[in-house]
Amino acid sequence: MAANVKLTGAKNSAGAAVDAKVTSIVAGMVAGADSIDDLDVLRHGAMPTLFGGSRAPSTLGTFLRSLTHGHALQLHAVHRRFLAALAAHTPLLPGSGEKAFIDVDSTHKRVYGRTKQGAEYGRFKGIRTLHPLLATICTPTPGR
Repeated sequence: MAANVKLTGAKNSAGAAVDAKVTSIVAGMVAGADSIDDLDVLRHGAMPTLFGGSRAPSTLGTFLRSLTHGHALQLHAVHRRFLAALAAHTPLLPGSGEKAFIDVDSTHKRVYGRTKQGAEYGRFKGIRTLHPLLATICTPTPGR
């Protein structure tokens, strides 16, 4: 990941150890964090044994605030490769080799302020939105 995501010129060394910071954020979300302050969950109890190299919430907040729309695209490219490799090595969806149903929907998320990168005026006149695609996949095979 560090080879694909470059945060050049980021202040306060926000671009250092990108892989450890992204891993800390994902691990924190898996552990139930839904804000930067909640990422402190990785520093309690035996979590440091499970998640080695986790970073402090303030460090992760600085990292997240230094990301631009271009960096989000870099992370998206890493995410695509990771999911493809995970799907090739892990049978997460029983029956996907036979038949799979994929539903891709677009959505609009209103944003405020003129500096939000990636936001644009589109379908809703006069309203700036982000336009992510949401996808779900399932098979007719019952889960185990």
